[in-house]
Amino acid sequence: MGRIKCIISYDGTGFSGYQIQPNGRTVQEEIEKALTKVHKGDFVRVVASGRTDAGVHAKGQVIHFDTDIEMPEPNWKKALNALLPEDVHVITAEKVNDAFHSRYDVEEKEYRYFVLNAEDDDVFQRHFYWRRSGEIDVEAIQKACTLLEGRHDFSSFCSAKTDLQGDKIRTIYQASCHRDGNMIIFSFKGSGFLYNMVRILVGTLLEIGKGKRPASSIPQVIAAEDRKAAGETAPPQGLFLWNVTYLESDKNSLQNNGS
Repeated sequence: MGRIKCIISYDGTGFSGYQIQPNGRTVQEEIEKALTKVHKGDFVRVVASGRTDAGVHAKGQVIHFDTDIEMPEPNWKKALNALLPEDVHVITAEKVNDAFHSRYDVEEKEYRYFVLNAEDDDVFQRHFYWRRSGEIDVEAIQKACTLLEGRHDFSSFCSAKTDLQGDKIRTIYQASCHRDGNMIIFSFKGSGFLYNMVRILVGTLLEIGKGKRPASSIPQVIAAEDRKAAGETAPPQGLFLWNVTYLESDKNSLQNNGS
């Protein structure tokens, strides 16, 4: 029995999310179906670094699974991609130590969110951004981003629909925002993220960029520990799980450079 780690990407448009659910197509279901075919009908469970919601994409999601099949590493990638649908793709596949865990060994996750600052939609990219017209002050947003960094209780930036039991303390190592042409790109690197946290952060920061609240208000929003204190929840299609980084201990895993 061996353990295989894969970096995968997917277009979340046609999925009800990553995690298997009773009704709706999911990424996990598609991967497990492919693995079942590889294993001649034997079911294989996959474990991911975390789940993504309906419509959310992944550039560098990480999964692992256990197998009794001996196969060269490159062949795992080829075999799975031959069986997976076009909106899911295995970027890399490698054998790892049995102690490696794609969820529990995560050191850092990076999410990126894309906002098209334009009057008109781009029909060819409409599933991969949130369009916001008018002036947006990126410099003010960047000032607010620096105030988000550090270890805080992010209750104000967590959906009221969360099923989380326990505290909502998380650490954001780096938050940033920059403009590339008419695209505004947000990046958040942290130890972990709450339900809808990145989308609520983006919605709040865009209110700052629109002059609806000052950048200096971020500490007060955090201190409130109340979802009502933050801004709107940005829609899912602009969000990407971009990269997952792991601790290098006992060569259990390597840093994901799949972004």
